[in-house]
Amino acid sequence: MKITAINVYQVDLPLQEGRYAWSGGNSVDVFDSTVVEIETDAGLTGVGEVCPLGPAYLPAYAAGARAGLQQLAPGLLGMDPTRPMQISHHLDAALRGHPYVKSPIDMACWDLLGKATGQPVCHLLGGRYGETISLYRAISQQSPEQMAERCREYQAQGYRRFQLKVGGDPDTDIDRIHACAAVMRRGDTLVADANTGWSQYAALRVAAAVADLDVAIEQPCADYRSCLQVRRATARPFVLDESVDGMAWLLQAINDGAMDAVNIKIAKVGGLTRAHRMRDVCMESGIVMTLEDTWGGDVATAAIAHLAHSTPEAARFSVTDFNSYVTRAFAPGAPQRRGGEMAASTAPGLGVSLDYSVLGAPIWRTAA
Repeated sequence: MKITAINVYQVDLPLQEGRYAWSGGNSVDVFDSTVVEIETDAGLTGVGEVCPLGPAYLPAYAAGARAGLQQLAPGLLGMDPTRPMQISHHLDAALRGHPYVKSPIDMACWDLLGKATGQPVCHLLGGRYGETISLYRAISQQSPEQMAERCREYQAQGYRRFQLKVGGDPDTDIDRIHACAAVMRRGDTLVADANTGWSQYAALRVAAAVADLDVAIEQPCADYRSCLQVRRATARPFVLDESVDGMAWLLQAINDGAMDAVNIKIAKVGGLTRAHRMRDVCMESGIVMTLEDTWGGDVATAAIAHLAHSTPEAARFSVTDFNSYVTRAFAPGAPQRRGGEMAASTAPGLGVSLDYSVLGAPIWRTAA
C-alpha cells in the first residue's frame, strides 16, 4: 500500500460550557483543530487529528501544526502507511522535534493499518480490556463554589473522577480543593491539576493545606526539579504531565520515584506509536496512567478510546472524552459517552469516517 494524497482540514470546536480556563489566566472559548486524511492506492483512507490547548499550554499551536504538516506531507507520498514505526522514524528525520505535528499522521497510519488488517486499533495496540472505559471530567477554573457545583452536576451524569483546574492563587486553590473534596462520594477520585501554575513554595503550601484530603496533586510546577521536591514533601498521590513529554523523561521520572501516575497525551509524545510504547513501560513499572490527548474532537477521542481500551483496567488512572466537551461533531462512528463511560469502536481502524458537510473542503491537499 502506498500513500497517494494527504488532505488537511481545519475545524473550529466551540465548548459546551462556553469557556475552559486553567492556570496562569489562560482560557479557550473555541478550539482550533486540524484533521488529516491520508489516501492510498488501495482505496483506503486513514484519519488523524491534532488540537493543541491554545498556544500557551505546551510548545504547540494550531497554525504551527498545519505549517509543519505542509512541510512533511510531500515526503510521505509513496510510503507504506501500514508501517507506523517506519513512518515515525521518517518523520523524525524530516523534522526535528515538533511531536504534535507528527501525531495526526501517525494516528492516520494506525487507522489505515487497522482497516487493512480488518482489526480495530485497540487490538493492534495490545487487545481489548473491559467492556467500557471510565471517564474523568475536567472542572474548569472558577470560584470554589462554582467548581463544587460543577462536580455535583457531573456526578449526576455518572462521572466518578474529577480533575480540578487549579494553579492560581494558592489560598483560593486551597479553598477550591476543599470545596470540591466536600462533595466527593465514596469511590470518587479527585485530582488537583495545577498545570505548572504554582511556584515550588506555593505548591508546598497547598500540599500541606490539603494533606488530610483524599486528593492527588498533578504537575504543580513548571520544572521537573521543583515537582520532584514537592513530591518528596507530600504524602498525597502525585501525577506528572507536562514534564513527561517523551520516553527519556518517563524513564527518568520512574527512576527518581517522581510520580504515582503519569499523563500520556497522544499529541504531546508524537502519536499512538510512542504513546503505546510509553504505556507499556508504565505497566511494567507499576505506574498508572491518564490516557488522553492535548484536546480535540471526534477523531482524537476515538484514538484515546483505542489506546485506553488496549490498556488493562488496573493501569488506567483516568481517561477523557473530548468530543463531549464541544458542540460540533464531524466524524460519525466516534465514541459517545454513556453516563461516565465510553467504549472504542469494534470496527476496523479507529472506526470513524469524516463528515465533509461539517469539515468543508480541505484547506490544502498534497497528491502524487
